[in-house]
Amino acid sequence: MFPSRAPSRARTGRRTAVLVCALLVLGVTADGVATASSTPRPGPPVGTGPVVTRAALDPALVEGRGADVAFDEQEAENARTDGTVVGPDRTPYTLASEASGRTAVRLTPGRYVEFVLPRAANALTVRYSIPDAPEGGGITAPLDVTVNGGHRRVMTLTSQYSWLYNQYPFTDDPRADLLHPDWWTTECSCVPAATSLAPAFDKPFRPTHFYDEQRLLLGRTHRAGDRVRLTVPEGSPAAWTVIDLLDTELVGRPRVDLRAVDVRAFGADPTGRRDAAPAIERAIAFAKRTGRSVYLPPGTFQVNRHIVVDDVTITGAGSWYTVVKGRQVALDPPAPDGSTHTGVGFYGRSAAEGGSRGVHLSGFAIEGDVRERVDTDQVNAIGGAMSDSTVDGLYLHHTKVGLWFDGPMTRVKVTNNVIADQIADALNLHTGVTDSEVRNNFVRNTGDDGLAMWSDRTADANNTFARNTVQSPTLANGIAIYGGRDNTVSGNLVADPVREGSGLHAGSRFGAEPFTGTLRFTGNTAVRSATLDLNWRIGLGAIWFYALDRSIDADVRVTGDHYLDSTYNAMMLVSEFGVKDEVDIPAVHFKDVRVDGTGTSVLSARVKGSATFENVDARGVGAVAVNNCGSFNFPATGSEFGLTDRGGNDGGWLAAWLLPNTITCDDRPPVVVPPPPSRW
Repeated sequence: MFPSRAPSRARTGRRTAVLVCALLVLGVTADGVATASSTPRPGPPVGTGPVVTRAALDPALVEGRGADVAFDEQEAENARTDGTVVGPDRTPYTLASEASGRTAVRLTPGRYVEFVLPRAANALTVRYSIPDAPEGGGITAPLDVTVNGGHRRVMTLTSQYSWLYNQYPFTDDPRADLLHPDWWTTECSCVPAATSLAPAFDKPFRPTHFYDEQRLLLGRTHRAGDRVRLTVPEGSPAAWTVIDLLDTELVGRPRVDLRAVDVRAFGADPTGRRDAAPAIERAIAFAKRTGRSVYLPPGTFQVNRHIVVDDVTITGAGSWYTVVKGRQVALDPPAPDGSTHTGVGFYGRSAAEGGSRGVHLSGFAIEGDVRERVDTDQVNAIGGAMSDSTVDGLYLHHTKVGLWFDGPMTRVKVTNNVIADQIADALNLHTGVTDSEVRNNFVRNTGDDGLAMWSDRTADANNTFARNTVQSPTLANGIAIYGGRDNTVSGNLVADPVREGSGLHAGSRFGAEPFTGTLRFTGNTAVRSATLDLNWRIGLGAIWFYALDRSIDADVRVTGDHYLDSTYNAMMLVSEFGVKDEVDIPAVHFKDVRVDGTGTSVLSARVKGSATFENVDARGVGAVAVNNCGSFNFPATGSEFGLTDRGGNDGGWLAAWLLPNTITCDDRPPVVVPPPPSRW
């Protein structure tokens, strides 16, 4: 059974710090790589052609789901290399576990990995990891990029924005002692500060957030079939470089808007050497007076604080060409909202001031400078309240949260953005956000939930997360809904959450308002999800319902989802032991669902309540198909969780003897690695 109620992880923003525990301590090799259980092996043979994937899968398995993106993804393990392949491995605190597909390629100086272009391309993105500095803070190291043996470019990789350690909210100091010695710590099964002889833990303790990505314009268009080679030069200061994947695309010419107000006319420096914020603000004021939009031309514009936007349209030349970049600045004294730092960001007015309206941002990149998580800091790329607004075609990188909206606010559309390498969430609709849509966004490598709705004090309502891709959140869930009314999650693709979360999650927690009305999960795919919760030491589900603060008694329907290669369970419904007799999940309806491979069960129920199943097909199941513990009272009448078979449930998983509420409780069943997913 899971332990009595433990502290829960806080939400991003203005939150209280809480416990994040690990299951085991993994070693760290002399060159700084967290060790994994897998043995490195050679890469594919010479002559390997392009293997284009989506979330490290055959694209046919996820057709019509996730974001429609301009780039082609190629996993390094499928490319030609003289390095070694690390993984697959899903154990937290290892390089393999945080890699896309749980596998990557490790290069030492002089080694390479070579990709074949599947289509014409003039731009690429490399996802990589290099070691931290011995005392933290990161290093830089070169990576040579050549095409067909020529056209050499040098990328300067950095680990300044990766490598976090220790307990939530983490630190970038690998030498740090426990941040919270008064918290329960799984490694010793104790509260270290309460023991007579405090345990010692190896340092660095719980390394995580290993990866970063970098983009490069190649300066010319290369043809399909050309060979892109990434080589670690001899003498590199990085003892190793891990390449996870390469994205390649054909970027169009910069967009020009001659009718808009060009920020250069007001003194904005496109070289990035001088602070451009005052000039951008002057351009915004002039554009509002004259009824025009604002244009950010190609270049890098230095901005080290928030630019407040209201009733204005700001467009760039495209996210590959226009970059708004800033450094993080300490505030002394802190801001009234508790922030101890500020940094680059476009913010609507606060909801308390009436919020902003009619804000339209498109076609540029925001590059932040956030290296540690401080929950009180407002250092997000996009923030505040923006009703009747749009955010489209941005590239958001190295901020705390890509988009953190503090409502109440209404009718915002967030579309076609790429959000990468965030310290916390990619996007959070926080407090009374209504009638809004988040569609066709690509998210990778967040330090907390990828996409979230948090009904904190005021319910989020009538919102939709649709056709987004979320990959490799290092903590928490791919997509999470915390309370609210009449919200929908549809057509999304979620892959590779690492710990303390699932692919899809509905949680009555973090003080959220109750679930009311309807909650819909429709046509989503979650792959290699269902992580091990390191507090409870139990496996979660690809979709996970969690009743903690109160019951989940909305009309909940899960229709058309696919759960592929789940590390533990496909579907999980749970409460916590301390409240198990106070809360329930009365009715969740599953229909037209496919389960292709589970490490343990199709369904794990650890709460009182019920669920119905219609046309739920399963194969490759690793343990008892239904692990029904109810609320752990084990009455003679059967489990407190009931199952209803509405027909068409193929694969033999919902056998008659399991109905309606047979107790089949195996608290921690052994994991059987499922076969790889395939066409149904």
